[in-house]
This record gives sequence, C-alpha cells and structure tokens, in this order.
Amino acid sequence: MNIVFAGTAPFAVPSLEALLAAGHRVAAVYTQPDRPAGRGRRLAASAVKQAALGAGIEVRQPPTLRTPDAAPELAALAPDLLVVVAYGLILPPAILAVPRLGALNVHGSLLPRWRGAAPVERALLAGDAETGVCIMQMDAGLDTGPVFVARREPIRPDDTAGSLRERLASLGARALCEVVAGIEGGAAVATPQPAEGACYAAKIDKREAQLDWAQPAAVLERAVRAFAPAPLAWTLWRGQRLRVGGARVLEGNGAPGQVLAAGASGIEIACGGGSLLLTALQAEGGRMLTAREFLAGRRVEPGEVLEQLAPG
Repeated sequence: MNIVFAGTAPFAVPSLEALLAAGHRVAAVYTQPDRPAGRGRRLAASAVKQAALGAGIEVRQPPTLRTPDAAPELAALAPDLLVVVAYGLILPPAILAVPRLGALNVHGSLLPRWRGAAPVERALLAGDAETGVCIMQMDAGLDTGPVFVARREPIRPDDTAGSLRERLASLGARALCEVVAGIEGGAAVATPQPAEGACYAAKIDKREAQLDWAQPAAVLERAVRAFAPAPLAWTLWRGQRLRVGGARVLEGNGAPGQVLAAGASGIEIACGGGSLLLTALQAEGGRMLTAREFLAGRRVEPGEVLEQLAPG
C-alpha cells in the first residue's frame, strides 16, 4: 500500500512505526509546523516529525490544508490510503477525496462516545470504567465516520492521561495494521456509528485544570489524573500557582480548600465532600516533588485555606 501519514502528537508515533514494520510504503508524512516549546521557547519538531526523519521519510508541514494547492500536492503522491492519527488540523472534503481508498483515523475512544480533541482526558474526568480505540473511515463530520474496528481498554484506578494514552496508542497501532491489511485484501467492512451515546470531547482549556475545592474529592482526584502529565491540575497557595501531580481521596472534613494536615505522606485538603491528599507538588519555577520533598523546605500550616481564584 502507498500510504500518506498525517500525525503530530506522540500518540501517533506507534501507528507510523507499525505501518513501516508491516512493510507499507509511507510516501510522505504531514505534521504540524514546529512550535515553541520549553522554558527557552525554542522551535521544536513534533514527535511524528522526529520519527519520520529518523525513518528517512519526506516531511511536509503546511499550516493549513485549506489552500487551493493542498489537494493537488497530496494527489501528486498518488496515495492509496491516507492515515490520520492525532494530527490536529481539519481535513477538508477536497483532501479526503484524494486517496484511492479513502482516509482512516485512529481515535482514542469507543465511538460515538467522546468525539473530538480530548477523548482520553474526558473519559478520565467523567469517571468512565473503560475506553478504547476505533479505526474509523473519515468523512466530513467530526469523528462521525463508520468504524472498521473497536478495541476496548479498561481504565485503571491509577491511570493518568499519560499512562492511558500510551496504552491506547499501542492498541490503536495494532488495530490499524489489521484494518489496513483488511482493506488491502478487500475484506474490511466499516459499520456506521449508532446515533445514541454520542458526546463531545472538547479540547482541554488550561483554566479547567484549576482545582475547585467545593467539588467532591473523588471528582478532583480524577482531574489530577486527567491533567497529568499536562497541563497539570493546579491551585493557588500564598498567591502562587501550585501544580499537583498526584493525589489520593480521603474522608476528612473541613471548609473547602482548608489544609487539614501536612506530613510526609502528603498535604490533606478539605473538599466539598471528603478530602484530597496531595502527594506530588510543583511550586512555580520548580520541579515536581514528592510531598516529603516539598515540605522539607516549606511550612504548610493546618487551617490555612488555598485560594480559589487567580489574582486580578
């Protein structure tokens, strides 16, 4: 199969590597333009670009695919199939019409649940017991196309968005190769998504990651896991942003946001229901520390209250 691959995030790398390992020719890789990253804000290549260059594949980085020349440039590659994984750009109908056998997408949810940009985070925030991946035939809608294969994956009690996404990426890569082989052999059949159960996984807004201590502890613990490793859940402590990398639900009582206890095992904060033990914390300008490390150089007083709103 002559394939063009479009992807940006690390989630897409196992799918690209699996296609190459299966012997398919990847004529080119489309990925988003290099973006500023890190404290120095230097331009950084996407994970997919790095993988493609390492494999000697041509890389294309258009800022949009809506220009008049985008479809002809793709058509010049004569793709049998376009494979799209965590690309981050909208593909207009003119692009989807180019590949001889259409466009496939590896999506990190059990469609039609969690269509959209952040299915992994939304599943964790909602407290879903399981999620999965779907290999979908792309159409003009947002994750609305028929599904070739769905693979289920349980959500573990300690899963973060990072750990869950890593497993789904591997699961999706294996399923993708099965579907591509089925399409190549003429045996693959896609099934339309059911109308019921559809919901939208909106892109994560960093403001969502602020912990609202009026919420139950169980809800906040899910938020800590959903926003790890990025953007990281946070609160305000003594006027500065304090990021939270790990937490555990307890049964303490107090005014929401009040520090109930502080010790080597963590800092216990009262919530709208129960309490949350913060076990990994990162002060502004610092690195993530265990609670023991964090408290070694700071004094946190029981009774003080964490702030709810950013200054100004």
